[in-house]
Amino acid sequence: MTENNFTFSLEFTVRDYECDLQGVVNNANYQHYLEHARHEYLVSKGISFSRLHDEGIDLIVSKVEIDYKYPLRSRDRFVVRLRAEREGNVRLLFIQEICRLPDEKLVVRGRVTGVATKNGKPVSPGNIVEQLGLK
Repeated sequence: MTENNFTFSLEFTVRDYECDLQGVVNNANYQHYLEHARHEYLVSKGISFSRLHDEGIDLIVSKVEIDYKYPLRSRDRFVVRLRAEREGNVRLLFIQEICRLPDEKLVVRGRVTGVATKNGKPVSPGNIVEQLGLK
């Protein structure tokens, strides 16, 4: 079941081509769902990857942890939820989950660590932290 402290959610429907021969979503596609939800969350907060890149800052994923709990199948509806946290001076942590709809069956739990880089070196996410409302 979901926690009450997620701050963003995005609904999806499984497409046929995302499934493997067993008729379930291929494990790699769950990472795509998590990534798309993170990107939409950042956009909703006014964060533009292209603008940051033009300023010399790139947001990259440094670690992904996914716990697979239950498979999705073709045409299943589901929601990806997330919250962002600051971790140390340079890391942002995204706590995410995927739940099937409408029964809220937990499908995936994920923890994605990201960092801001400049010229390939980690830097403080500065304004990004402010835009996300993190401390």
